[in-house]
Amino acid sequence: QVQLVESGGDLVQPGGPLRLSCAASGFTFSTYGMSWYRQPPGKDREWVAFITNDGGIPNYADSVKGRFTISRDNAKNTLYLQMNNLKSEDTAKYSCYVPSFRSWGQGTQVTVSS
Repeated sequence: QVQLVESGGDLVQPGGPLRLSCAASGFTFSTYGMSWYRQPPGKDREWVAFITNDGGIPNYADSVKGRFTISRDNAKNTLYLQMNNLKSEDTAKYSCYVPSFRSWGQGTQVTVSS
């Protein structure tokens, strides 16, 4: 079955960087587009970024455009989210998602605070 395991969440100071990873298994990773979502405390989950199966044409939410970069390594079955210039409003639980299977990972917590 589809399994997605996120890692890399941490407490980071404003302005700092962080890279999240999502290890995928149970499906042919290189065939499917992948997304990152996040859920801030007390708020609904929101879409962050999407990348096509071959790594081209990434799309970003306006709130993270220019600061976050989604990428993937199909040889390692891993999705990444490089986050730079983090802000307090980026504090959330981040999850990866495979739209074709409607499958979620368990999420990883990112807290931006001084």
